[in-house]
Amino acid sequence: MKAARDLHPLLLPALLAGTLVILACQSSGSSAPPTATAIAPVAAFSAPPGSPVVGQSLAFTDTSTGGPTAWTWTFGDGATSTLQSPTHAYLAAGTFTVTLQAANAAGATTASRTLTVGAGAPGTAFTGNVVLGSPTDTSIKVNVFSPSQSGTVFLVYGTASGTSTRQSPAATLVAATPLELSLDGLSPDTQYTYRLYYQASTGSASAGEACSFHTARPAGSAFTFCLQGDSHPERLKTQFDAALYQRTLQTAAADRPDFYLLLGDDFSVDTLDPATIGPALVTERYTLQRPYLGIIGRSAPVFLVNGNHEQAARYLLDGTPNNVAVWAQNARNRHYSQPAPDGFYTGNPEVVPNIGLLRNTFAWTWGDALFVVIDPYWGSPVCVDDPFGGGAKRSNLWDITHGDIQYQWLKTTLEQSRAKYKFVFAHHVLGTQRGGIEVAGLYEWGGGNANGSWGFTANRPTWPSPIHQLMAANKVTIFFQGHDHIWVRQQQDGVTYQTLSEPADPNYSLFNSDAYLSGDKLPNTGYTRVSVGPSGVKVDYVRTWLPADESPGKVSGSVAFSYTIP
Repeated sequence: MKAARDLHPLLLPALLAGTLVILACQSSGSSAPPTATAIAPVAAFSAPPGSPVVGQSLAFTDTSTGGPTAWTWTFGDGATSTLQSPTHAYLAAGTFTVTLQAANAAGATTASRTLTVGAGAPGTAFTGNVVLGSPTDTSIKVNVFSPSQSGTVFLVYGTASGTSTRQSPAATLVAATPLELSLDGLSPDTQYTYRLYYQASTGSASAGEACSFHTARPAGSAFTFCLQGDSHPERLKTQFDAALYQRTLQTAAADRPDFYLLLGDDFSVDTLDPATIGPALVTERYTLQRPYLGIIGRSAPVFLVNGNHEQAARYLLDGTPNNVAVWAQNARNRHYSQPAPDGFYTGNPEVVPNIGLLRNTFAWTWGDALFVVIDPYWGSPVCVDDPFGGGAKRSNLWDITHGDIQYQWLKTTLEQSRAKYKFVFAHHVLGTQRGGIEVAGLYEWGGGNANGSWGFTANRPTWPSPIHQLMAANKVTIFFQGHDHIWVRQQQDGVTYQTLSEPADPNYSLFNSDAYLSGDKLPNTGYTRVSVGPSGVKVDYVRTWLPADESPGKVSGSVAFSYTIP
């Protein structure tokens, strides 16, 4: 046999690709080179051995010859795939014809075989939860978690108006370890339904409940999103009641929002003992919320805003993986699929040692609205609020900063957006103190010193304007904040400052009312619903009560206050 270097140049690429080559004869003395003629591949595949059962993930392996470059599978149950060697699970017992079409530029051939799928033993129900995240126009992340179950999981999904025939590849779920699945190749502005299938080590796969989500909407679309303020599950009975939290989230889920935002202090770690704290204890703060956030997160992607009590903050970094900031941010990113900069989201590009991308600031456009999440805790080199483990607070509030990089990103994002409405979200003005517009004129947010004098030029010489003035100049519609455990609407320079209530306070308190010298003030408990459409924005404060606390005028799910912005 000739060495590769001795082959005609037309033959080598074809042989390497596995293509059968026929050489046309030529007369001696002809100067024309031989021609290579490709032929269609011969389709063939192998199917799993044994007796498959309903819900079992089956691997089909392409064994075609002749250099196929495209594959089309039909599984006999309405499902298809274009992968070379896909996996598929049957959702009902029966006999199915599996067909593979293998093709290249010369043509296509098919191969088929029948497969009998048995019912199998009853499957084990999945007792964990699903929280969606990072939706785009063509994809979404599905974060699956169970504290006690291991096994195999996959998603069956499709459009709401059609049948759910698409499947995600099967993946291994390990107990107490979050698993992120990605659904890609979705259609923009489309409602999808999906089910999670779970298979333990024995028995068939069991189907979860049908859930839905919507991919990114174009300009001119109407949609709803919902928000909550600080949930503080560590403050049991004083500011948190589990049944009330569930009721709030169930009521919000019934609104069918496109997504749900938490404004911080939902994973507070600063009550943990500094002498015994470790990654497992910090992770427990994040797993504690999974059953609750699964109530709404299975259909409404969840976005997180960093809060002061979560101690995911730059000042705690020490160059090692063994510190609270690293443990907190890693637990956050593993258990909740937050956006990273890509073609749909912009955000923080910094890669932090022992963490990677922080995923703490991000912006995206949905319908007629721009959404921007900002964070002073990773931006500031000093502790913004109470130090972990106690100690004195910083004495100079000019030391608190969102940082030059975040400021320039915020400025560029606001200036370049052509969205009709612009929403900015943070845990609080500056990340500390109390109040809304009462403190919006201070330090890097508003430029003033505590004594009323102007300090911005001296303290932020490279910034063209304070953050509030930047928002006002770029016509920010609403700035949303939490932190103060009260629902307040205020306005300043055309920007609405909206402070959010707690979602689970069983005492329905009016915390920190004295910090707000103006505005519409209402007590806990509830969530905020925002409806966006071409004609304007409507904001509703939806109150929730425990059944024992309801009475005429106190009906859970009723709107306590509402306003519109054209």
